[in-house]
Amino acid sequence: MSDERWDQVFGYVERAVPDDGVTLVVGGAPEQARVLADRLAARFGAARVVRPAERFEVARVGDGDGLLLWASGGRGDRREDADVVVDVSDPAWPVIRHIDAALLDRDVWFGSESRAFFAARAATWDSRFGDDMPAYGRAVAEAGLAPGWTVVDLGCGTGRAFPGLREAVGDGVVIGVDHTPEMLDAARVRARECGASLVLGDARRLPFRDGGVAAVFAAGLLTHLPDPEGGLRELARVTAPGGRLVLFHPTGRAALAARHGHTLRPDEPLNEDVLRVTGGHAGWDLIGYDDRAHRFHAVLARRA
Repeated sequence: MSDERWDQVFGYVERAVPDDGVTLVVGGAPEQARVLADRLAARFGAARVVRPAERFEVARVGDGDGLLLWASGGRGDRREDADVVVDVSDPAWPVIRHIDAALLDRDVWFGSESRAFFAARAATWDSRFGDDMPAYGRAVAEAGLAPGWTVVDLGCGTGRAFPGLREAVGDGVVIGVDHTPEMLDAARVRARECGASLVLGDARRLPFRDGGVAAVFAAGLLTHLPDPEGGLRELARVTAPGGRLVLFHPTGRAALAARHGHTLRPDEPLNEDVLRVTGGHAGWDLIGYDDRAHRFHAVLARRA
């Protein structure tokens, strides 16, 4: 599978940089950068590749110096001004984490690369993050869900929110939706225990009728969508008036950004002011917002 995965990654690189005269300049975590440089040389020719120790600080396509490809070791070492960031923490399973929007629209590559990222981690997800389950339960309990409601856990992963959702809605309906088949496979035991249905689906095009659900719970989802405001509109479409949208992460925004080597920007989708405006455009009212070191929790109500 390694060669096939590398072929998928480089297929997007070729689409982003159709000019075969552009130099490919490699930087990043030393071991991973060497792997990336070797793979690039084999695919595009050694003459096009500038290797890690030589000259990667100055490269930018816009400056005519080349394309800067940053090899991440998955430890928060992503360089934000790189043209392309490839996670090479597992050399057999590379995943694109960023392509400059001026080179290739995010909607083109993000879905397949997101599935690739989560597919490789599904089997061990709970062993890494299982301690978060009580936080999921508290997030659901504070969201104002009611017995009898139909609630969708969107981007459900391994179903860590299922127990809390079942407790909140009683004999209502719990549906887990995820874009990654391997995550749904990992969720099946918990789904059976909690009486939840599982659906393979895309958050941008949900298989539900207008106003068909009473609430949506989405952990770590919104920032993964190429068009967050469009995503909020789709969630509003399927949610009945008066329903709830719960946006949650068991780590606050600043702490999560620091973990991944980013800095928060004021225009990010989960910034309180931005979420209030974009949510309003999509038909939501922001009624609760809590962004502390140990969690992010926002609740929106669907307008009538």
